[in-house]
Amino acid sequence: MAIRQKPRSAHSVNPWVVLTLVCMAQFMVVLDATVVNVALPSIKRGLNFSNSDLQWIVNAYTLTFGGFLLLGGRAGDLFGRQRIFLAGLAIFSVSSLVNGFAQSPSMLIVGRAVQGFGGALISPAALSIITTTFEEGPRRNKALGVWSAIAASGAAFGLLIGGILTQAISWRWAFFVNVPVGVVTIALAARLVPDTRVEGDRGVDVLGAVFVTSGLMSIVYALAKAASPGDGWTSPVVLLFGAIGFALLGLFLFTETRYRAPLVRLSIFRIRSLAAANLAMLLVAGGMFSIFYFAGLYVQIVLGYSPFKAGLAFLPVCAGIGIGAGVAAQAVKRIDVRAVTCTGLVIGAAGFLLLQRIGIGSGYVDVLLPPLVIMSVGLGLTFVPLTLLATTTVQADDAGLASGLLNTSQQVGGSLGLAILATLAVNQTNGYLHNLGHAPAVPDAFAALVQGYRIAFLAGAILLAVGAVVVVAVIRRSDVAGIAAAASAAPALEGAA
Repeated sequence: MAIRQKPRSAHSVNPWVVLTLVCMAQFMVVLDATVVNVALPSIKRGLNFSNSDLQWIVNAYTLTFGGFLLLGGRAGDLFGRQRIFLAGLAIFSVSSLVNGFAQSPSMLIVGRAVQGFGGALISPAALSIITTTFEEGPRRNKALGVWSAIAASGAAFGLLIGGILTQAISWRWAFFVNVPVGVVTIALAARLVPDTRVEGDRGVDVLGAVFVTSGLMSIVYALAKAASPGDGWTSPVVLLFGAIGFALLGLFLFTETRYRAPLVRLSIFRIRSLAAANLAMLLVAGGMFSIFYFAGLYVQIVLGYSPFKAGLAFLPVCAGIGIGAGVAAQAVKRIDVRAVTCTGLVIGAAGFLLLQRIGIGSGYVDVLLPPLVIMSVGLGLTFVPLTLLATTTVQADDAGLASGLLNTSQQVGGSLGLAILATLAVNQTNGYLHNLGHAPAVPDAFAALVQGYRIAFLAGAILLAVGAVVVVAVIRRSDVAGIAAAASAAPALEGAA
């Protein structure tokens, strides 16, 4: 399909200025996935969140972001990338402002969901703007490398910025900080970012996006309610919302087989390497999201770290992921990509298992830091090969869909994994307190929380181990025969790592 670009003013815009603007927006979107993690204990106290509902501060954002990501890419193709980019920025900025003024858990959760929808419009539009601004070749590879580095740094800075703002001012500024950045980016992007769209009559599968997102939210809500006092796995509310969720997912699958321009062409999953990589990413993300969530609660609630100190404590995780990704980028050129993936998953699982050593008075350097570094290097080793497995073996026309599916798997997998692990942790904590036989003292409450965190980390290790089994069992050597050559020919691979 031809790409149409609206005429601009006589002077041409420097493409690196365009790159700077879209990277600013993507940095903000990625940052918001982690910025709240170190602020969770403060938000919990400030708005009286329950232990089971606290996860929704993270999940409301990631579920709507992942659920509408493919729709955002389609909308940009049809209505214009700049227009959708600006709309996403406006939604993201306004919802950030509302979140900063939130007065109740429900107000913040709804605001986070809207914020995730804005991010789902920004991210694919921004990436498309880069690929249409830079011609294929070294300049585009360099631009994509910068984009990937900025996106990766957003997660690290999110932890640090969240800690600084929460401790120095208030947790509300973790949201307010987006507003001036969003306003400046909107003002500049409206003048400087070109608007392109794909020619042709294509529909936008809004119904499919609504079905899949609402279905996943219903399932996550059922999981969260299963951990609430008075509820359980067999309670009517849990069974009802679980059934609604699966019914909506069934409607999504039915819609995708009937719609002329589906959100996801289901036949693409016949590619074994793509299907296995997406399933493995679901599992990996489920474990990865739990690290920032549960370990962030552990160091602040149990160990008494300040928000700023907690943010610093997790910077080695981001560094470890970067190191692992850099090693993987070189290893996949010489070693079977399945072996690199499984090595990373096994190392990551070992790091999770070592977190079983945490206790009420554990030290950071001797108990917490080693498993965090091991786990993060292992996760870093998996991201590059999983990306190659999911995108390299597809036809050129399906490259965008394959990339979008992998990003969606990461967000959705993180949300579902966190919901499952949070339910396990809360049930373990409540069971420990119930079995005491007496009113719990403060040390008992801390010990109960540690028991919950341990079971969550054990479940995270199991998720990564199952991911390794999926890669070995599903993907054949013939499926990945050309990946090493493709990796060697990709100049942007090191930058993307």
